[in-house]
Amino acid sequence: MMRVALLPIMVLLMAAAPLKPAGPPVPPPAPPIIIAHRGASADRPEHTLAAYALAIEQGADFIEPDLVPTKDHQLVARHENEIGSTTDVAAHPEFASRKATKVIDGETMTGWFTEDFTLAELKTLRAKERLPQVRPGNASFDRQFEIPTLAEVIALAKAASARTGRVIGIYPETKHPSYFKVLGLPIEPVLLAELAKAGWTTADAPVFIQSFEVDNLKALKSQTGVRLIQLMAPSGRTADGHDYAALATAAGLKGVAAYAFGVGAEKSMIIPRTGDGRLGAATDFVANAHAVGLQVHPWTFRPENIFLPAEFKAGASPAGIGDGVAEIRVFLATGIDGIFSDSTATAVRALAADQANPARN
Repeated sequence: MMRVALLPIMVLLMAAAPLKPAGPPVPPPAPPIIIAHRGASADRPEHTLAAYALAIEQGADFIEPDLVPTKDHQLVARHENEIGSTTDVAAHPEFASRKATKVIDGETMTGWFTEDFTLAELKTLRAKERLPQVRPGNASFDRQFEIPTLAEVIALAKAASARTGRVIGIYPETKHPSYFKVLGLPIEPVLLAELAKAGWTTADAPVFIQSFEVDNLKALKSQTGVRLIQLMAPSGRTADGHDYAALATAAGLKGVAAYAFGVGAEKSMIIPRTGDGRLGAATDFVANAHAVGLQVHPWTFRPENIFLPAEFKAGASPAGIGDGVAEIRVFLATGIDGIFSDSTATAVRALAADQANPARN
């Protein structure tokens, strides 16, 4: 199936600046690194080549695709396998019969799911903003961008590295790996095959593989040399039966260090909020992780008021832009090694301010 003329956006973005003369790339940055969460998702619809390209332009070190499989076992970048909220699939009458209700990791969801579409069918859809009330500017880009494949995300990162002379990596998340394994659509073999094609198989590759599950990371430890990140939530259990609170203890982190390079912790595990919505005192999470050799990359920093601590909000509108720089700087003072941010530009400003004034808040 022929793709519409929107696909050349990647080529246009890559061609925005001439290639530099051949030479060794700039080494990967020292921590803390900036991870573009779903791309520059505060400025463009998430998980699109446009969002990833803008994040790179703004200064991201890594771009983050959440990976889900198609019916024909290709990997695409979507926040969830349910795509009703992030694409225009509901406007396609030819796919009306594909709407379904499923139970995924214990949660009942109704919509359209990537595993019920071939890649060619998904390529007829267009992305839309998932949070239009919070990010109305992003909604102006609705139906302009395709759903990208993992291969296209890798190609974008490699082209940007060649163009800019600095290393741009990828930070893929395996979404619902147990669920897809049961369906006969395991994510990991396809992911590893694409990384191998890119020449990214060792610990010095510009790649982190992340998962909220434990068992697939443990299996990956023996299958690849790339760095692995254990994602953590403040409470609950992983889909494969592990308790997050237990993983986050000093003893639990020591166990995680046996198979992972680092942890991606929800940021309240590092600095919780008080009853009035302000930042409280930092926990010992970062110190405990560092004590066993784990890096810490908290998620997710967002610039809008609705997501910010009370002291950094600006005005009453949930969609208003507050002082995200100040929030990030408070977290930098805990010694974190990376930042998941929806706004790469905000994260860059925070790091620059922190380096200019090491006293940090």
